Amino acid sequence: MALAALAANALGAAGLPDRLERFRELARGSQRLLQADADAPAEAYRELYALLDEEIVESLATGGPFASAGFLQDRLDAFSDAWGTTAVGIVGVGRIVVGAFHFGDAPGVNTVRVYGRFRGEPALLTTLHREGRPTVHPLPPAPDGAPQFLAAWEGAASGRGMRELRLDLVRQDGEGAGVVWSTADLFAEGLVARSYAVRGAEVRVRYELRYPGWTPGCEAQTEAEDVFRLSPATGVFTRTARSYYDAWHRELHATAARLFDALAAGDRSTVAKLVPDGEVRRRLPAALAPEPACDAPEGRPAPRTVSVAATADRVPWSLVFQRSRDGWQLARAAPVLE
Repeated sequence: MALAALAANALGAAGLPDRLERFRELARGSQRLLQADADAPAEAYRELYALLDEEIVESLATGGPFASAGFLQDRLDAFSDAWGTTAVGIVGVGRIVVGAFHFGDAPGVNTVRVYGRFRGEPALLTTLHREGRPTVHPLPPAPDGAPQFLAAWEGAASGRGMRELRLDLVRQDGEGAGVVWSTADLFAEGLVARSYAVRGAEVRVRYELRYPGWTPGCEAQTEAEDVFRLSPATGVFTRTARSYYDAWHRELHATAARLFDALAAGDRSTVAKLVPDGEVRRRLPAALAPEPACDAPEGRPAPRTVSVAATADRVPWSLVFQRSRDGWQLARAAPVLE
């Protein structure tokens, strides 16, 4: 009760109630605008963020318990309730405070905002805008002692539990802050992840691989898991380990790709290695090509027999590969409609 009374005094006449009411009014208008024009929401959210910035900076200026992340979170929960679906997360990272704000899935709406001291006064230092739902993970300080954190941006989950993911390492630099490392630089075509975890200075990410034979929406395809650790030498994340799940699928389709290429080139030696049965070899047309369809493995987690779809002159084929000590080989092949 005493803390609440102090908070009321600290807010003054233009404190939380008036600011919250203005936020409600703007939220109603922004939601109507978003429903009318989903491609132009960023401008409508500018004043909403300004109100949140004022709320945080004012509390930081008051100091004491009012500047704590827990107190700020309690205050901002009222703004979340006013919006209805807003996610507001406040985290203290050393001498800075970081907020993750999620208003929806429209472009340019979600943001991570860094607050600290600018010329001796509490202020908004930096904003980051990305696609996806933001989450902030505090990290150990940089080698020079600067506060830093990992900002994770998660897209909506697919039916298979995969989602677009971007990780940014953000570090305070003087009276500002900026991204010093990002998965966007490592995965040029984007990162589609099944899961990620942050533990201390280590990040573990399991993600989708793209390779010849990979087909969208299919199960039991090869995925990779990378482990990154903060390097004292570089000050950024370095990949320290990589492992694979269902590695057999990529290996199988590497063999299938070799077979298709050898058939097209008339490379009998390679075809003979991949297709030991002479009768099966004689049936294979040179025009045989992969068909984008899900495979049919027999047994899990490491099947020894898998049916793969193919076509030749618009005729569908079924190719049955078997795994031996020498790797994958084609055991049977026939047109599906034969």
